[in-house]
Amino acid sequence: MNNAELILNKDGSIYHLGLHREQLANTIITVGDPERVAKVSRHFDRVEHRVRRREFVTHTGWLGHNRISVISTGIGPDNIDIVLNELDALVNIDFENKRPVAIPTSLKIIRLGTTGGLQEDLSVDSFVASTGAFGLDGLLQFYDAPELCNHAAVAALRAHCAGQWDFPLAPYFAPADRALMQLVPLDFHRGITATNPGFYGPQGRQLRAPVRFPGYLDLLQQFDYQGEKIVNLEMETAAILGLSHLLGHQAISLSVILANRSKGTFSKNPARSVGKLIGVALEKISDLG
Repeated sequence: MNNAELILNKDGSIYHLGLHREQLANTIITVGDPERVAKVSRHFDRVEHRVRRREFVTHTGWLGHNRISVISTGIGPDNIDIVLNELDALVNIDFENKRPVAIPTSLKIIRLGTTGGLQEDLSVDSFVASTGAFGLDGLLQFYDAPELCNHAAVAALRAHCAGQWDFPLAPYFAPADRALMQLVPLDFHRGITATNPGFYGPQGRQLRAPVRFPGYLDLLQQFDYQGEKIVNLEMETAAILGLSHLLGHQAISLSVILANRSKGTFSKNPARSVGKLIGVALEKISDLG
C-alpha cells in the first residue's frame, strides 16, 4: 500500500477518523449524529478516550467488563465507506510496513440509527432489527463482492420490479451477522432494510425537484423474499453490513422508526425514542462479555 492508499496523519493516526489503534475497542457502536456519541457514552462507567475529527467523533470506554467504542459516521454510504475501511485498517494493517497483519481481528459492529418504516403495521417509535439489507446506493459494486452483488435476493428483487422500475444503480444484498442477531430482543420488528444514497428523491420524497418514479416505494413495500418484507428505508445499513461481510467483521443494524412512510406520520418525540433504543441496545451489548 502506498502513501496515497493508506493515508496517515503526522501523529500516526488514521486519516479521517484521527484514531490510533489503542483508542479503539473491538466492540463498536456506530451512530450517524456526532452529538449522539455523548448520549451513548454517558452510560459508560468511564470514558478513556474522546477524539473528534470532522464529523467523526469517537468515545471509547468501559461498560462493566466490556470495552466499547462509539463513533459517529455522519450520514450516507460514502461516509460508511470511510469509517468501515479505516476501522478495519486500525486493527488489521501494520502501519509500519503498510501490510495486512498475519492474524486479522474481527470487530463487532452495532449500528444504532433512525429510519423510516415502509410497512403500515410498523408504528413510529418502534424498533427494527435488519435481517439483511438491499444496497440501492451502488457502493459494493466498486468492490470485488460477487456473493453480495449476485445474491439470490437481488435476482428476486429485479424480477419483482421488472418492467416497472429500472434501478438507477445496481443493487446488492448484505445479510446481518447471525450470532449478533441472537442479542436482539424479541419485541423488535425484523425484516429487510433498503439503503438509499439520499434522503429525498432516493427515498421517494418529492419537494420541488420531481422524482423519476414516484411509485417505487409501493414496489418495495410489496416485495417478499423467503417470507420477509422490506420493512424500512435508511442510508447506511447495507454499506455497514456489506463492508463488514467483505472484511470479516460481525455487524448488525438496529433502528428506531421515526417516520411511517405508508401512513405519512412522524414521531412526536424523536429524542426520547432514540434514547430508549440506546438504553435497550447497551443492556444487550453488555452481554457480549
